[in-house]
Amino acid sequence: MSNSNRKAVSLSTDAIQMIRGLIIGELITIVLIGGLWLWLRPRLFVNNRTVSASSQNPEVVSTTTGSNFASVNDMPIGAFSYGGSTAWASIRQLVDSQIQNTRPELQLLYVNPTVGSPGSGAGIRMLLAGKLDFTQSSRPLTEDEQAQAEKQGLTIEQRQVGMDGVAVVVNPELQVPGLTVEQLQKIYLGEINNWKQVGGVDLPIVPLSQSPENADTLLFPNQPADKQGLSSQVQYVYSTTEALRRVKTTPGSLYYASARGVVYHCGVKLLPLGLTSEQLVSLYREPVVQSNQCPRQRNQLNTEVIQNGSYPLTSKLFVIIKQNQGQEQKVGEAYAKLLLTEQGQRAIALAGFVPVNSQEIAANR
Repeated sequence: MSNSNRKAVSLSTDAIQMIRGLIIGELITIVLIGGLWLWLRPRLFVNNRTVSASSQNPEVVSTTTGSNFASVNDMPIGAFSYGGSTAWASIRQLVDSQIQNTRPELQLLYVNPTVGSPGSGAGIRMLLAGKLDFTQSSRPLTEDEQAQAEKQGLTIEQRQVGMDGVAVVVNPELQVPGLTVEQLQKIYLGEINNWKQVGGVDLPIVPLSQSPENADTLLFPNQPADKQGLSSQVQYVYSTTEALRRVKTTPGSLYYASARGVVYHCGVKLLPLGLTSEQLVSLYREPVVQSNQCPRQRNQLNTEVIQNGSYPLTSKLFVIIKQNQGQEQKVGEAYAKLLLTEQGQRAIALAGFVPVNSQEIAANR
């Protein structure tokens, strides 16, 4: 081979090595930039989101207080576990998904109990056992739960973010005008056991309930969950889904639960409730959809009667927060703050519940 050819081959080899080095360098640069972007994205996203949301959807973020998901400060970064009330299902589906979209640095994972049915009580027990960072409840903390926390050297706080109605459902064939709260409570205390005692037909009453310790609603709201004192005649169910199935197939049965969780179902009907038999109030929004029209049409919840206080049996929605100066407290407080923004309260209303500042929200619609 001539000297000129050897030089050409040598130059070609050097060029290939140079190009290969440049390509490898470019790849390394891309990987580094990509990694940096993944690290920075959650921290930069909030500011970008605030600008884009303001320009693209002013109704969501334009509020009288400037209160929205993007405006909440001190948001913890990472993945956190929460659990609790099944009545909160629509909030988790709608509101929490909005939070995840706006604040991607906060990742929320709902955790079911490994033993027993999910519910407010189960979530609180899991929180005290260190299995959750915060929890959702449809009832207040009990004295026993607070005492258990104190034994562990903990303080737990409940922060209200909304309201719900306690609905009573029966078989659609049952003809009863409604119940007073006192009559309903006497049924579950075993003092009333036949529908003819409250204006219905001669038919035994079959009261169904979740275990009060796990239930998301309380029949005696002024008494803690562990002191409801229900009759031995009460038949306990694992979940609202099971209860609705039994009410549909058992003519004399009834069940109480979160209004939001039962109002849309076709196989049962809600009974009006009142403090007196002359003041019965229905949770159905007018016009009422008859059972033969369902599921083509479904009844809707009349949140106005919960909001104005005319419906006599309600429950409160709480975020239960562990006060330990750690990440658990930080994420619990951040979650409550998100739900208490005006954007959060509007989303809670959209999920079928009554926000705690409903009058202010209604005035600014």
